[in-house]
Amino acid sequence: MTPQPYKAWQCRTCGYLYEEEAGDPAEGLAPGTRWADVPPDWVCPLCGTPKADFDMIEL
Repeated sequence: MTPQPYKAWQCRTCGYLYEEEAGDPAEGLAPGTRWADVPPDWVCPLCGTPKADFDMIEL
């Protein structure tokens, strides 16, 4: 089975970009952390927008 490609998610409020491949180690998200594995109570580190208000984008 071929692994799914990594995706990117963007904050609707400030434009912060979460890339699954890079993760966000400063926020405790190791490289390769899939969006589905980001805790549901996680918020944007720049503006505090909830995870639910992020959109998947094409890079």
